[in-house]
Amino acid sequence: MSQNESFIEEVTEEVRRDRLFGLMRRFGWIAVLLILALVGGAAWNEWRKAQDAAAAQATGDALIAALEPNESEARVTALRAIEAETTGAETLREFLTVSELIETGASDEAREILQRIASDGAIDPIYRQLAGFKALLIDAGQMSLADRRVGFEGIAQTSPMLRVAAEEQLALIEIEEGNTEAAISRLQALQSDAEATAGLRQRASQLIVALGGSPESTGAAGN
Repeated sequence: MSQNESFIEEVTEEVRRDRLFGLMRRFGWIAVLLILALVGGAAWNEWRKAQDAAAAQATGDALIAALEPNESEARVTALRAIEAETTGAETLREFLTVSELIETGASDEAREILQRIASDGAIDPIYRQLAGFKALLIDAGQMSLADRRVGFEGIAQTSPMLRVAAEEQLALIEIEEGNTEAAISRLQALQSDAEATAGLRQRASQLIVALGGSPESTGAAGN
């Protein structure tokens, strides 16, 4: 390489360096802001996660403490004093309150809470369906068999998680109607249903025997 070419290359490199420094002096603050935004955003996200976790733990501790009194009335009072930070926590508190209200005999108040949960579009669908299911159980003594059947059939068709529980209730309705064969058939289907719990299968077996049937599906259920 000649001296002229070496000189030209050095000059070119100096020009490039000067341009780079000039650009950094002119626009470097933008890069700094971007870096600060990224770092700040990550820090904010971690802080928010920590706050959410702390709030969830505090709510959980408060719910456990609220269930410690021996009297259901005292539990209801303690549960209502809890300020839930999220919709999920509030829904859980309400379900626990419903259980304690039923223990005290305040079924009407419990039903109102369940109906409010079931109709609240901001609440997860499974909780709304569970509230509807529990409300039907509370109203069982006051509703006609036909209305109860319609309610539990709707749950069985629309809620996979509550389907087998609704099927059990439908079998009980058929027993009340005197439709023994239909009840036994439904109970035998529950015995072999993979989603049925061990407790539900045992209850189905006992009911089948009590109705004079044969729990033929027991072997299938145990496989």
